[in-house]
Amino acid sequence: MTERRTFFADVLLPLSVEGYFTYRIPHEMVEEVAPGKRVVVQFGRQKIYTALVRRVHENIPQGYTPKYILAVIDPHPLIQEEHFRFWEWLASYYMCTAGEVMNAALPAALRLASETRIVLNPSFNRDYNQLSEKEALVAEACELHNEITLNEAGRISGLANPIALVKRLIDKGVVLIYEELENRFTPREVTMLSISPEFQNEHKLNAVFNHLEKKAPRQSDALMVFLSLTGGEGSISRSKLTKALKGNSAGLEGLLKKNILQAEKRIISRFEDEVQEEPSTVNLSPLQEETLVNIHKQLEEKQTLLLHGVTSSGKTEIYIRLMQEVVASGGQVLYLLPEIALTGQIIRRLKKYFGEKVGVYHSRYNERERAEVWNRVSAQPLFDFERFSIVAGARSALFLPFSQLRLIIVDEEHDSSFYQMSPAPRYHARDAAIYLAHLTGARVILGSATPSLESYNNAQNGKYGFVALKTRFGDIQLPKIELINLATERKENRLKSIFSERLLQLTTEALNNNEQVIMFQNRRGYAPRIECNKCYWIPSCRHCDVSMVYHLSSNLLKCHYCGYSTPVPSECPVCHNTGLQMKSFGTERIEDELAIFFPEAHIARLDLDAVKNKNAHDHIIRQFEDREIDILVGTQMVTKGLDFDHVSVVGILHADSLLAHPDFRAFERAYQLMAQVSGRAGRRNKQGTVIIQANNPEHPAIRYVVDNDYEGMYMHQMNERRKYNYPPYSRLILIEMKHPEKEIVEKASEELGKLLKTELKDKVLGPEAPPVSRIRGQYIRQIMLKLDKSGNMAQIKTFIKETLKGVMKNKAYARVQTTLFVDPA
Repeated sequence: MTERRTFFADVLLPLSVEGYFTYRIPHEMVEEVAPGKRVVVQFGRQKIYTALVRRVHENIPQGYTPKYILAVIDPHPLIQEEHFRFWEWLASYYMCTAGEVMNAALPAALRLASETRIVLNPSFNRDYNQLSEKEALVAEACELHNEITLNEAGRISGLANPIALVKRLIDKGVVLIYEELENRFTPREVTMLSISPEFQNEHKLNAVFNHLEKKAPRQSDALMVFLSLTGGEGSISRSKLTKALKGNSAGLEGLLKKNILQAEKRIISRFEDEVQEEPSTVNLSPLQEETLVNIHKQLEEKQTLLLHGVTSSGKTEIYIRLMQEVVASGGQVLYLLPEIALTGQIIRRLKKYFGEKVGVYHSRYNERERAEVWNRVSAQPLFDFERFSIVAGARSALFLPFSQLRLIIVDEEHDSSFYQMSPAPRYHARDAAIYLAHLTGARVILGSATPSLESYNNAQNGKYGFVALKTRFGDIQLPKIELINLATERKENRLKSIFSERLLQLTTEALNNNEQVIMFQNRRGYAPRIECNKCYWIPSCRHCDVSMVYHLSSNLLKCHYCGYSTPVPSECPVCHNTGLQMKSFGTERIEDELAIFFPEAHIARLDLDAVKNKNAHDHIIRQFEDREIDILVGTQMVTKGLDFDHVSVVGILHADSLLAHPDFRAFERAYQLMAQVSGRAGRRNKQGTVIIQANNPEHPAIRYVVDNDYEGMYMHQMNERRKYNYPPYSRLILIEMKHPEKEIVEKASEELGKLLKTELKDKVLGPEAPPVSRIRGQYIRQIMLKLDKSGNMAQIKTFIKETLKGVMKNKAYARVQTTLFVDPA
């Protein structure tokens, strides 16, 4: 008799704990358990989690008895080997755990746990008869108690493992995960109409027509419209037919009552447009065709290529042609964008060429929407929807389980939004994309009009391929840039509130010519601070060491770090003076004052305060595209790769404020922001104008923008970086420590800094307080490690982690929060 073999599985849990955990596979599940599949396991005494199987083996764990796997969730692996390797690299490089990467990678709907809270879906019709007895019990409990945990669902249903039951309820649209409520989603259900089977032959249909023409002419008319729209075959949505009938709803109702037409409810994809445009082909100019040939040539030798194209040079059209080539060969494309605000405009352009093959993935989508995209890029989709060949999204789209990834495009690659600050993994999506391409064999195109110094340097030294597009598409001229010296304007009394006379003059001319204007100021709110004109008291946040910002719309002072707000005081609490003055200005004030100068103009604002829901970004952008908005006021959101055909004037209202940041990248970032927003100006038949207002208009960063001299800016900054040993000549790791008590965080950081210096010597800078040294009641200290590029980074990171672990063993530091930023942006 053959002895039965015992198998074990190493699984990954979505927790901030190091390593994998070994579980025993029950004999009846041996054939089901496989790497990449989700399984249900118990971790600790009572908690249940969804885990991912990393490997299956027969090695008996030593020193403990492993628990059994409770259930297998997936019929097919959810992720493949290269995705595990990508997660493991991210965890290693960015100094976090693979479990934290898993938690970031999988939509919440795919990683249920015992603490997961579930609520009744507001769109559920309360038809409990469609549910099994146990499903109905859980659904009713959600209705009765507003929310329950997965553990409670187990007790209510009598199941030790309720994950499969809750998953069925989610799939049926009965319950939602609690986190989804903020962006709750109603499944798209449409009524489709078709000819009933008994009338589908020509003889019977003619008989029906003859009868209806005599007895029910309105029904005859409705049937004729239906047939003209469908060609006598297939189906059409009820809403589309109703619109075509132009008020003849009675005729349609009669056809349905007589069963000549039949209605069928159909769930369609959340990303499916009811009316799809016929896919188009993109036409490139001779220069773009030449650029495309150069890109192909470079990508034969290099995995990564930098496409440096001036604003409006037509980079997107080149991307689309490259995508068409990949899709035609059966491959998939990941199109990474730095801002959610960009996805709406880009998606509309992509759908014009690729139809339903395009998906969208970012944090504003709820978990069910994200789970659907996850499924539709995978090797074995669970539903009948067409597989996505192209996904456009923000940095989290990197984690999607592409099965045929052939091209990654990182648009606006210089943008700091590609770096995730919180929670872990704290990673740079551009750099992670390059490593993902290394694992999958895909090619990477980094696109920008103002590349990051690191990427441009890699292109110059031959690490990346390089192609430049130096002229605008359609021979559109680069904008004319004029400088306004604010100090001189103020002295000579030519400043009208916060606007120069020249800017107001150009704005008036643009509006008279039915053209559009963009006003840029990278500060939101009405006034960044309020100040007593007698004792100079400034109201500051009670939880953060930062001044409060005045917001006119709410008439409140708000902290932009923690969200704390308070009414505006009527007098200074220190000297009781009533003369409180507003200092400087933000986007809200610009919008308010523009309305005074241009009362007939339609003015809108694009900043974080104006775009609080999922579709607000796209709504404002569409209105501006459709010329429903004359003047768009915004923060850096208006600088990012958006294309508008009718903008003739751009105003940069306070360029000095872009340079006033204690950061070695401040010069580079200020140049990028000014150059990018300047690039929004200009039309095919008219040169645009940019007005830069500054107290120091001769600052080198501003001069490089005026001269359109990226190479000059690059050389200037590379000399500075070399002199002070900043990237790309070194690697940085930032260690941030926080605690409610200042003395404790100072002691902990001093101790850590001292121990790090024993090995890393003068490469350790600090600890020191950052410019904002207290946020949300937590005092902050930072240690910066400036490391040689030639050093053994893996060894150094291990030393840092072990040293940190040793310091944190001190019970006095139990509440000290420590965060590691590798290559901080």
